[in-house]
Amino acid sequence: MNQETALSILKSGHNVYLTGSAGTGKTYLINEYVEYLRQREVPVAITASTGIAATHIGGQTIHSWSGIGIKERITYPDLERISKNKQTRDRLENAKVLIIDEISMLSGKILTGISDILKHFKKSSKAFGGIQVILSGDFFQLPPVSRQGLPNREKFAFMAPVWVDAGLKVCYLTDQYRQGQDSLANLLAEIRNKDVTDDSVMLIQDKLREQSDDLEVLRLFTHNADVDEMNTKRLADNPNVTHVFEAKTEGKSNIVESLKQSVLAAPRIELKLDARVMFVRNNPEKGYFNGTMGTIIDFDGEEGWPKVKTTEGRVIICKPEEWTVVDEKETILASYKQVPLRLAWAITVHKSQGMTLDGAEMDLSKTFETGQGYVALSRLKTWEGLKLKGINNNALAVDDLAFRADVRFKELSRDNENEALNIAIQDMKLRWANFIERCGGTNDEEVIKSNQEREKKYLTKATKESTYVKTKKLVQKGMSLELIAFERDLTLGTVINHLEQIRAEDSKIDLSKYAPDAKTMEKVEKAVEKLKAQGNEEFFDKDGNIRLGYIHTALNKKLDYDTIRLARMFLV
Repeated sequence: MNQETALSILKSGHNVYLTGSAGTGKTYLINEYVEYLRQREVPVAITASTGIAATHIGGQTIHSWSGIGIKERITYPDLERISKNKQTRDRLENAKVLIIDEISMLSGKILTGISDILKHFKKSSKAFGGIQVILSGDFFQLPPVSRQGLPNREKFAFMAPVWVDAGLKVCYLTDQYRQGQDSLANLLAEIRNKDVTDDSVMLIQDKLREQSDDLEVLRLFTHNADVDEMNTKRLADNPNVTHVFEAKTEGKSNIVESLKQSVLAAPRIELKLDARVMFVRNNPEKGYFNGTMGTIIDFDGEEGWPKVKTTEGRVIICKPEEWTVVDEKETILASYKQVPLRLAWAITVHKSQGMTLDGAEMDLSKTFETGQGYVALSRLKTWEGLKLKGINNNALAVDDLAFRADVRFKELSRDNENEALNIAIQDMKLRWANFIERCGGTNDEEVIKSNQEREKKYLTKATKESTYVKTKKLVQKGMSLELIAFERDLTLGTVINHLEQIRAEDSKIDLSKYAPDAKTMEKVEKAVEKLKAQGNEEFFDKDGNIRLGYIHTALNKKLDYDTIRLARMFLV
């Protein structure tokens, strides 16, 4: 299914399971839908199963948003406790749409608990209290981590009865945006289909023979012991002064020991200037989540707390956080205070989930869980970014139940796609309007336009100087699009987006050097003219342009989206 059809189904108000392989644009589509809802004043909750995933969609963890916390089952006393928190209560009562990203890492028990909470606060017996719920993710990614180990019926959220009760429509995205049509995309598709070819095996063997001497590239391992060994070695090689941070604990010794086992920040942490670190606690107010990466640039003030510059450029003074164990009366039984950091020259594959990496060195020779290899490989943007030190057969395997479910998800998605495409555009638009009305939003075009303008002004003020203007300066210098993307650390698609803005706002700038070759332009122009001649409203976007997806299909998918978009821009 392409993104436009999936967005149409979302706008109709259906509960949706949004899936597809890495790089098919699930996060992009979610952001598009959120923008659509906000312009129509529909309250939407944006959440994810992990902190690092939450940062990618601008939300918070579902555990925090719903009030479920670390609970797996919800009792009446739990509902009473949640009711006493006005902020959480208001969130639950006001939400009309709930988005949960990285659903593969949420167990069926917790998903059921979230539904029960919403039923209570919405005073409805319907799944999730009757609000629209969008579950996004890929069950070929890693399942929830559990100390006890979960059987398949509890490990996968799609096995929970609430999944069926919600009547989710499956939207399986198929167009690849991240890896393109290179060796990495092909290998990932083969792993998903349980059909790794001899050609791919030969490419893997070639990777194993390549030498890597890049000490700064991130290392991925399947086991914590290998991660700890690498990080310890890198810290020892660092010539800077060691700063030691000892945890402070209070409470009964047995409870304190149990708390130590569950906290990712070690009782004794040794850090140095220039050490690569990762935060192990969610604190959105201070700008970090579990999984946020950075480098120590200083030790601040008299206390000497680590000053961390994150990979996004934010500078954070990392002070101790407190972990507690409380009883049913909220009495603190034990506490543990420590700076929420761990060394991160190397991390586990589990911790990499949700990241997108330009490059990584990985050792998959000890892969012990199906899906680990797939997750590790799918973190990368390109095959060239992979440094492979080892691999075993498990690394190319996926869970049997996840595979069978995926086959079924594809079938259901095709059915939903055919159903959506057979609905007349006017009828579909009526469904969109009716859903907005049911949510208490607005269909008033003047109000929507005003909200769009306000949002555009805010985004322009917040980001234009740091993105669009910088790209424009490089365009004026005559740099190629590929070089601009490299220099700015942006995708080619983002640079083309900036180019479209430049063309729209400054017609005097000569952009002809960026036009595709004449043969490509001719192909795209013929496809566009053919689609225009059919007069189908569905082919056009809101600006009157033929949508990229239809041009892509008309060209038998032989040109990538970036090339089509660039060519479309230069058509008269």
